[in-house]
Amino acid sequence: MMNNRQLADTFTLIANLCEIKGEVIYVILAYRKAAENLITLPREVSEYWKEGKLREIPGVGKAIAEKIDELLQTGKLGFLENLKTEVPESLAGWLQVPGLGPKKIALIWKTLNIAALSELETAAKNGQLRGLPGMGAKSETAILEGIASLARRSGRLPLGRAYPLAQEIIGVLKGVKGVVAVESAGSLRRMRSTVGDLDILVAAKDSSKVMEAFVNLKGVSRVLGKGETKASIEFMDGVRAQLWVHAPEKFGTALQYATGSKDHNVALRQIALDKGLSLSEHSLTKVKGRGEILCATEEEVYKTLGLPWIPPELREDRGEVTAAKANQLPKLIEIKNIKSNLHAHSTHSDGKLSMLEMARAAAKRGLKVIAFTDHSVGLGVANGLSIERHKEQAAEIKKIQKQLGDEILVLHATEVEIKADGSLDYPDDFLASLDLVVASLHSSLRQPREKITERLLKAVQNPHVDIIGHPTGREIPDREGADLDMEVILKAAAESGVAMEISAQPSRLDLDDVFARRAKELGVLLSINTDAHSESDLDLLHYGVAVARRAWLEPRDVINTWTAKKLTDWLKKRGS
Repeated sequence: MMNNRQLADTFTLIANLCEIKGEVIYVILAYRKAAENLITLPREVSEYWKEGKLREIPGVGKAIAEKIDELLQTGKLGFLENLKTEVPESLAGWLQVPGLGPKKIALIWKTLNIAALSELETAAKNGQLRGLPGMGAKSETAILEGIASLARRSGRLPLGRAYPLAQEIIGVLKGVKGVVAVESAGSLRRMRSTVGDLDILVAAKDSSKVMEAFVNLKGVSRVLGKGETKASIEFMDGVRAQLWVHAPEKFGTALQYATGSKDHNVALRQIALDKGLSLSEHSLTKVKGRGEILCATEEEVYKTLGLPWIPPELREDRGEVTAAKANQLPKLIEIKNIKSNLHAHSTHSDGKLSMLEMARAAAKRGLKVIAFTDHSVGLGVANGLSIERHKEQAAEIKKIQKQLGDEILVLHATEVEIKADGSLDYPDDFLASLDLVVASLHSSLRQPREKITERLLKAVQNPHVDIIGHPTGREIPDREGADLDMEVILKAAAESGVAMEISAQPSRLDLDDVFARRAKELGVLLSINTDAHSESDLDLLHYGVAVARRAWLEPRDVINTWTAKKLTDWLKKRGS
C-alpha cells in the first residue's frame, strides 16, 4: 500500500503535468496543496482511509479523496495514466532544470517533438532552440548549464531538514529509561550542508527499550531493519534514520568512529598504530599482547592518542590533526559570541513582523544590535522600498529606539540589489546616509563567470557597501551559486575592507565553509546573519555558526561578535 511520500509524489507529478499541459491554475494549486499536506501528516494516509476520514485531511476535497481511494486500493490512478498519454511523464523532470518553466517546456516539446532530457540537451547543443519564440543562444546556454547542474545534485538531505528531525529523535530517545547519552553522528554531527541518512548513537546497557522507542517514533512509515543493537527506519517523507546502541563504557570510540570523516579517522588510526594501538569503533587495543582500552567519551579517545579533543566540525582532514598535534587548534566561534544581527527584514518589505516586534525578539535572544536591511526598490517581488519610504522608516526607527532605550541598538540599513550591470539599486549619496549597507545578488545569477565576477566586484569596491550578502546566491538543494571567481572577489574584499556574509538560512549557508576559510586566510572580515524575515528565523543562527566553525573561524574573525560601539565605529569609518 502506498505511503505518504508516494502519494505526495503522485499528486506533485499530476500538478507538474497539468501545468505543462496548460491547465487552469486553481487545479494545479489544488494538487500541489494536497501533496504538501500529505507529506506533513502525523499519521499514514491509509489510517485516515480505513477510518473513512480522508476528507478531514487539509486540502483533500471530494475529487482528491476519490483519487487517494483509488491509489490505495489499486496502486494506480486512471486519471494519471490518461494524463500521461496527453503529456509525456518525462517532461515533469524538465521542471527541475533551473530556469526552465512549464510554458517553455510545452513550447519545446510541441515544436520539436522531444520529451527526453537527453534530447533537450542535444537540441540545445545543436542550436535548435534559438529559433523558438522568446529563445536565443543565451537560453540554450542557460538550459545546458541547468542540465549540468541537475546532474551534479547528490540527492542528499539539506541540513535544514536533517538537523531538526534529528533533534526530535534525540529528544525522544533521551527520555527512555536507562539511556546515558544520545548523539547524532556522521556528516550531520559535522554540520555539513547536506547529509545522507540520519545516524543516531545511544549509550545504554539495555537496548530493547531504546529500539522500541526508535521504531515507534512519530511519522515512521516502515521499519527497514531491527536487531539487538541496530535499527533502521524510514519516515513518511522518505527520510531514513539508523540507530546504534552501545555500552556506555564504549560510547566514546563508537561516537568518534561514526562521526568521521573517513579521512579524519584514517589519520587517527595511523596515530594509534604509531603508538602500538589499534583503533576501532569498539575500543583501542594493544597491537602486541592483550589489553583493551575502553573510552566512554570522545575526549578519552583523543587523550589516549595524545591529542586534544577535536570539534566535530573540523574533522574533514583539512589540517586539524596536524594542528591538534601542535596544540594549535582554533578557539572556534560559538553562538554566545554573537552580539548583533546585521541582516533582517520587517513589514516595510517582505518581513512578517514590525521593526519593534523584531527588535524585541532579537533583544530577547541576547542580541545588542539589529540592522533592518529591507529590500531596495528594484526587488519589486519583495516589496522593495523607495527612497521616500526609507525616509519614513528612518523616522520610525528613531521612535522605536526611544521605546527600546539601551535594550538594543536599531540600525537603519538596506539590502540593496546588485543589478545585472553591477550598479546598485540606490545612488551613492543615499547609501552614504544609511547606518549600514548589505549588497546582494538575487537575479541574473547565470551570467558568464567573467561578467558576474565583475558585477560583484563593483559592489565589493563600492565604499558605501559594508557587507556582501549571501555572496553566491545559492539555494540548497535547488540552485547552485553563481559561477564566481571567488579568489578574485575575496582578494578585493580584503583590500576594500568589506565583510562577506555567512547566511545562516539553511537554504543558503553562503558563503560555504571552504570559501569562508579562504576569506579568513586572506584577512577578510566575515559577518554571520540570519536574513530573518520572522521571529523564528532568528533561531537559525546556529546554522551560520556551524559553517563558521567548519571554516575554522574564531570570534575575532566575525564582526557580529563586536560590541555595539566597535561595530558602529567601524561603520562610521567605512562611511567617511
